[in-house]
Amino acid sequence: MSQQAVSKLEAGRIDGMTVRVVGLILGAVDAEFVPQLRWRGGELDRVADEGHARLVGEVAAMLRRDGWEVAVEVSFSVFGERGSIDLLAWHAATRSLLVIEVKTTVNSVEETLRRHDQKSRLASRIAAERFGWRARSVSRLLVVRDAGSARARVERHSAVLDSVYPSRAWAVRSWLAAPVGALAGLMLVRTAGAGGGTSRTSQRGRIRRRAGAPRSVAPGTPPGGGTGSSTGPAPARARSETPPRA
Repeated sequence: MSQQAVSKLEAGRIDGMTVRVVGLILGAVDAEFVPQLRWRGGELDRVADEGHARLVGEVAAMLRRDGWEVAVEVSFSVFGERGSIDLLAWHAATRSLLVIEVKTTVNSVEETLRRHDQKSRLASRIAAERFGWRARSVSRLLVVRDAGSARARVERHSAVLDSVYPSRAWAVRSWLAAPVGALAGLMLVRTAGAGGGTSRTSQRGRIRRRAGAPRSVAPGTPPGGGTGSSTGPAPARARSETPPRA
């Protein structure tokens, strides 16, 4: 890279510079260039993903039934570290703080673990400053939609995920109902219409026969079916093509 290109980047004048050039310069100093597209104040993938909002809502409702206070999409900026916590939950009786990362798809296991670790590390400070929650313990829970490719990806990377999130299924549900100590867990949650239901467009439609239209019957088939023992109505008789005699 030319000294001119490096100087422009250092001065923040990146207009006209390609993503490739910016990435090469930062890579030379062992930095990672991660562009992030935002739309109307939110990450585009989440804004476009209606399923993510539905999954967040169902998990929040489940936690509230267990007596947790829940804050949704808690944004933060601490010493240059920025992001948003999907769900930050507080159990006042035990002073337990729970940092929940919600995923409808797991595109990168490494990135998911890195972000969740960052949020869990900063959670105590964020909770105290924003809500006055003084945590005795900080736990983390990864929630993944229980459907198709997401479930398959969790199973495929189970060795890594199990080492970071050893608690699963009933152990997570038991802890949420009565939290004791810290938890690191993973939970698969099925949402309405996520892999389980049948959409209207996939259902078979009925084709109705016009009133008076003849049924199609194979030659030699007795009226009412192939066995002659059917109790159904006999097929309609075709109208004669011979004109009536005057």
